[in-house]
Amino acid sequence: MTSTPPPSSLDPEIAARLKRAADGLVPAIAQQYDTGEVLMLGWMDDEALHRTLTTGRCTYWSRSRREYWVKGDTSGHFQWVKSVALDCDADTVLVKVDQVGAACHTGARTCFDADVLLKDDTGSDTAAVDQ
Repeated sequence: MTSTPPPSSLDPEIAARLKRAADGLVPAIAQQYDTGEVLMLGWMDDEALHRTLTTGRCTYWSRSRREYWVKGDTSGHFQWVKSVALDCDADTVLVKVDQVGAACHTGARTCFDADVLLKDDTGSDTAAVDQ
């Protein structure tokens, strides 16, 4: 027996556009609004997205704890929302934020700085892509 998600206050037009994974979630990328730095990836359902859009603070769904969490409530490392966009397939959310403190649960500024798999020859974290 499958359970239906609780009702959400998300605008029905936005909800109709979202392409969710089987668990009802969409990945949400948090990016520093003024530098473009990619900070972290979290998961949102309709209600988490609604809360993010209406409160000005990022709300995610914790897959491990099975509950909502607002970035900064326990750590003090807040994400103040500057803009929210869907990608072209409406299956990923991009939240541009003003990050206060670390974004990563490890205490690092970003979740993507400790395990770089490829660097271009100039030493930056971007690699050339074949055209």
